[in-house]
Amino acid sequence: MRLLAVDQDLARHSYYAATAPQAPAFPPLAGDARCDVAIVGGGLAGLSAALDLAAAGRRVLLLEARQVGWGASGRNGGQAIHGLACDQDEIERQLGLDDARRVWAMSIEALDLLRQRIDRHAIDCDWQDGFLGVATSARKGAALAAWADRIESTYGYPLLRIPPAERQRWIASARYHSGIHDPRSGHLHPLKYTRGLARAAAAAGARLCEQTAVQALRPGARPQLVTASGTVTADQVLLAGNVYLQGIAPALEARIMPAGTYIACSEPLPQALIDSLIPSRSAVCDTDFVLDYFRPTADRRLLYGGRVSYSTVTPRRLPERMRRRMVATFPQLGEVRVDFAWGGFVDITMNRAPDFGRSGGNVYHLQGFSGHGLALTGLAGRLVAEAMTGDASRFDVFARLRHRNFPGGRWLRMPTLVLGMAWYRLRDMLGR
Repeated sequence: MRLLAVDQDLARHSYYAATAPQAPAFPPLAGDARCDVAIVGGGLAGLSAALDLAAAGRRVLLLEARQVGWGASGRNGGQAIHGLACDQDEIERQLGLDDARRVWAMSIEALDLLRQRIDRHAIDCDWQDGFLGVATSARKGAALAAWADRIESTYGYPLLRIPPAERQRWIASARYHSGIHDPRSGHLHPLKYTRGLARAAAAAGARLCEQTAVQALRPGARPQLVTASGTVTADQVLLAGNVYLQGIAPALEARIMPAGTYIACSEPLPQALIDSLIPSRSAVCDTDFVLDYFRPTADRRLLYGGRVSYSTVTPRRLPERMRRRMVATFPQLGEVRVDFAWGGFVDITMNRAPDFGRSGGNVYHLQGFSGHGLALTGLAGRLVAEAMTGDASRFDVFARLRHRNFPGGRWLRMPTLVLGMAWYRLRDMLGR
């Protein structure tokens, strides 16, 4: 329950909640229900599955403990980027090169699917093309260029190299050495997009129930989801609650950890100033292990994310700390005011690869997007919908990825991870 209490506080000052049009509420579950597919979680993965399953004629009932988009789906950095949170080397090691290429191709399909849904369902979510990956040292710049070379030669995906001499044309910050640019990736307002996806799923025939927390999962030939206001019996169940499953699937929860991530948003900036910071208006992410990420918004603000907490403890004086990070990257912002500062929890796996699978033949799960899920969650929902309707070939590529529990058990795994991440922060500071 501590996680939910902390997250409730972090959600209070979200720029996204302040700027997204008010969404109509979906009524909570009232009494027992029967359906073909029951979904736990009203984030992007659950909503994407609900949309495709309802369009395929399945009776879908989705249960969300708070409001649609309340978790990471509606509070993230808004960056939709190629690839996975883990490097392709991990996928190649586990699946081999041929299936690693399939996984990469599906991550690009996820970007295309996101755009298609925005267009098809007329979702006004401030989409902007472009992603800029930047290196914080010459050594990391060489590694980034070598990675881009291999992605192009092995996976057939072109990326523009930005050498040090051209860096200033792309980003007005001396903090960075060099970079790469991908015009196919981009960024958006995630809460507007999530709410738009919910409207599309409901229009397709899915029944969405907010303020309906699942208290227990009863597996079996007809699995059941128990809530305080009724029990849902289904032929198939999808668990898409990520870090908010809160005890209903202990075996899955042992494979993910909640990572707190924090974002600030500046006051509106003069047009000439915001245009000068990132002339292409791309989303930006650096190559440090504990990374910073940022982007311009449609209303001329700079949205800046950084800091990660693995202890569930919110950093003190969060707005000022985030403002200092922003100004350290862009000194020209001077005394810029921060209007919003918020955070939330993403679900990470040990190897940062996504964790998709099934148990008992009829209980599926999607989790472990590890902070890289804005686009991939949409494809994950499509893959699980394909599997539930008879074609599991693409879903099973991801399901073959192996995942380990975090070490330390219930009480020690969090302190162990905190110590490990302190080591990686030190390496970033030393430029390694």
